[in-house]
Order: sequence, then C-alpha cells, then structure tokens
Amino acid sequence: MPAPDVTDAALAAPVAGSMPARGGLVGMVTAEATGTGLLVTAIIGSGIAADQAFPDSPGTALLVNAITTGAAVAALICTLGAVSAAFNPLVTLLARADRGLTTRQGLAAILAQLVGAGIGVLAANTMFALPPLTLASTERADGPVLLGEFIATLGLLLVVALTARNGNITRIGLAVGGYITAAMWFTSSTAFANPAVTLARIGTDTFTGITPSSALAFLALQAVALPATYLLVRLINRSIP
Repeated sequence: MPAPDVTDAALAAPVAGSMPARGGLVGMVTAEATGTGLLVTAIIGSGIAADQAFPDSPGTALLVNAITTGAAVAALICTLGAVSAAFNPLVTLLARADRGLTTRQGLAAILAQLVGAGIGVLAANTMFALPPLTLASTERADGPVLLGEFIATLGLLLVVALTARNGNITRIGLAVGGYITAAMWFTSSTAFANPAVTLARIGTDTFTGITPSSALAFLALQAVALPATYLLVRLINRSIP
C-alpha cells in the first residue's frame, strides 16, 4: 500500500501508512476492535462509576468521565496507533480519502470499530451489574447541542489530521486525549465525536446514554463535520512547508 501523501492533505489516520508493515489487515482489525471496545468500556464504565459516586453532582461526574475518557484515548492511541485508524470511523474515512488506506482496509476497520463498540457497551453495563443492553432514555439533540457536536467533531478531526503530519504516535495520542478531555467540557454535547461510540451509547440507560433519535441527529452533524474538516485541512496545509 502506498504511503499517504502528507504534503497534499495530511488527512491520514495516525501513521496509517505503517499499518500493513506493522500488522497487516488482521492486525489492524484486531487493534480496531480491541481499541474501540476498551474506549467504549472506559467511557460508559467511568460514567456509571462517577454517577454512582457523585449522584447529586453531575458536574463532578462529568469531570471524572472526561478525565477518564481523555486518558483512555491517549493510552490506546499510544499503544495501538501503529496499526489502527484511531478507533473512529470518521478518522478512518479521512485516511481513505487521503489514500492512506485502501477501500478494503477502510471497510474492515469500520466494521471492527462497530463490533468493538458493541462489545464495549455490553462489557461496561455487565461490569456494574446492569443488564447487558438497556435502551438509553437521555434526550440530547436540540439546536445548541447539535452545534456543539459539530464543533467537537470538527475540532477532533483537525487535531488528528494535523498532528498526524509528523507520524509521532505519542504526540497524536496526547493531543487527541487532551482535546477530548477539554471538549467534553467546552462543548454543549460533551463531545461524542465518534459514530461507533455514539451508536454504542444508545445501549446504556446510564450517565453517558443517548436516545436513538438523538443519536441519529448527532451522527448527521458528525457526518457534516467530515467534509468540512477535509476542506479546512487542505487550506491549512497549503501554507505549511
């Protein structure tokens, strides 16, 4: 597979060009499923734990959830980033758009992310003695919140795409983890910014849950952020040596 042309768009996933050399398709699929599963488990599990520990303080619970999520993202990218596309279908699609992945690799990665996310929600619910799947009842989709989700997703994709220019996995992990921790506080949507994670959170009626109707609206705004990021990165990279 040819290496991504970072001088043109720098839209590849973290070190997408090293995927076949490091682990091949099987390694990438395994890393994607494992990483996404652990990420979803961390998001939902920490939300449940924080809500149980601070039932009368949603702000404190969100702080715990944000710190845990950011730390998990950073650790997983640093650990698995050499063979993964960042556990996020949007990042995978950016990598495909920049020819950092083949269509076959991209589809396999996204399927693995969805499967991993499903396993993650089952694991998180079960760990806390809840039914494996519980339909979420938390409505999140109104105009201001949807704007927040667009901003959260656009920012995340920009951080990934532009940080990936130098191929330093540790730097990418720290940048993405830091951004997610911050975005969970500065956006009104609490920064889902990941279709696989968004779909998984339909299956937990807990602190991090989201109703199916709200999830569909979030997915629409995440999708809109994808081409917007592509254009922004191309414009920004025109002025970067």
